[in-house]
Amino acid sequence: MRAHRAPPAMPMLPSRHYVSDHTRFMRELIETRPDLPGKQREGRALWWDKTPDALAQRQQMDAGRVPMTPYVYQTE
Repeated sequence: MRAHRAPPAMPMLPSRHYVSDHTRFMRELIETRPDLPGKQREGRALWWDKTPDALAQRQQMDAGRVPMTPYVYQTE
């Protein structure tokens, strides 16, 4: 008597040569506009990558904040 084997968990694995639509789009975009990775780095540096000086200035500004009242429209 043969033992019954369960079917494999993933019967259909993706092909090794499969490229998703998104990956294909991104590759074509970078091919047609090779300046995009550089612009992406510039944008990241502008918004996210901060120097220690900029962080110290931010901490100084945060220290000077005035706490907001719970109900801003209420007069005293």
